[in-house]
Amino acid sequence: MCCGQTEQAYLDGLKRLSKPVTVKAVVKVGSPAQLVRYAAKMRESDRGGFDEYWCVVDVDEFDIAEAIAEAQSTRISLAVSNPCFEVWLILHFEGCTAGISSPKAAAEKLRRHVPGYAKGTLDFALLAERVDKAVERAKALGDGNPSSDMWRLVEVVRKH
Repeated sequence: MCCGQTEQAYLDGLKRLSKPVTVKAVVKVGSPAQLVRYAAKMRESDRGGFDEYWCVVDVDEFDIAEAIAEAQSTRISLAVSNPCFEVWLILHFEGCTAGISSPKAAAEKLRRHVPGYAKGTLDFALLAERVDKAVERAKALGDGNPSSDMWRLVEVVRKH
C-alpha cells in the first residue's frame, strides 16, 4: 500500500532487482491513518495471500502518531518518510542531515541529482545501483534529521 505513483514506481523497480517476490503496490489517496485502515481491510479480505502488509507514507502535514497507533493495533508495517518520500530518494545520492522544510524543498534538492524530477514520475534505473547506499545512509540518520523508514521495507523485499 502506498500513497503515490512515485512510491509505486520505486517499489515496482525494487521488485525487479530482487529475488522472485510478489510485491503488489496499491496507490490510495488519504491520510496515513486512513491508508493503514485500508491496508488492514485488504489483509482481512486477502485470507493469507501475502506474508506482510506495509504502508508507505509521508508525514507531510499529517499527524503521524494516529497512523503509528493504527499500524500497531492492526499489525500493519509502516515505512514513514519525513517530510516526504523524496527524502528516501535523496538518500540514494547523499546523506540528508540538514533540515528539509517541505516536500517542495525536498523535490528541489532531489532535482540536483535527478534533473527534471517531477512528483509522480520516477526512472528507477537512476537509483538501482544506489539502493545499498540509501539503506546505509537511512540507518545512520539520528534524531532531528529528515528520515525515511523505507530501508526496512527494502530489506524485507530483498530477503524474500
